[in-house]
Amino acid sequence: MPYEPPTHTVERSLRATTGAKVIAGVDEVGRGAWAGPVTVCAAVTGLRRPPEGLTDSKLLTVKRRTELAETLRTWVTAYALGHASPEEIDDLGMTAALRLAASRALEALPVRPEAVILDGKHDYLGAPWKVRTVIKGDQSCVAVAAASVIAKVQRDKMMAELGIDHADFGFADNAGYPSPVHKAALAERGPTPYHRLSWAYLDALPQWRHLKKVRSWADGSVPEIEGQLGFDF
Repeated sequence: MPYEPPTHTVERSLRATTGAKVIAGVDEVGRGAWAGPVTVCAAVTGLRRPPEGLTDSKLLTVKRRTELAETLRTWVTAYALGHASPEEIDDLGMTAALRLAASRALEALPVRPEAVILDGKHDYLGAPWKVRTVIKGDQSCVAVAAASVIAKVQRDKMMAELGIDHADFGFADNAGYPSPVHKAALAERGPTPYHRLSWAYLDALPQWRHLKKVRSWADGSVPEIEGQLGFDF
């Protein structure tokens, strides 16, 4: 299906109304998964013309998305990735975990953004960041689309690596999201160390329901942040 390419319209508006020059696009992946971290990418692109075919990662084939991510890593002005672990998601809840992952990504950028374009309608980031939310920003905004592609490819790679020792769960194909293979493995083997144990899927698994966690407070280790440290004005 044809789609309109993303533009710099929102970024130009933020520059005009706030005076911000360094603006990061932010998008997440893994919110609805049963296993694995939630991953957030912050990308700074400036106003240059984006690579051909850039759009929301969900609209791209795996092959095209992977190729585009490789291009974007050197095309963007800067990017960084932040993760919140399954343990942190269980302890804090998804909204706070998203805020944690996004803050890690933004703070890892070599220059602090003066404004943030956040995909969606809910500002899960908040102060001290100056945030503009954009529904379907991963389709309409260049920086958010770039963040979307980089985040998706990186998290898929992480999940494939985590799944090496848990082949029955199919993480290389489902990235920790519900699928017939994933559900069957859960019913037979129970959750892996990478599963979110506060989630409702455990309610449907009587033999594993005793593992369900009640949210408390984060005491896990801080996941590493990956990113590109070069910054070209």
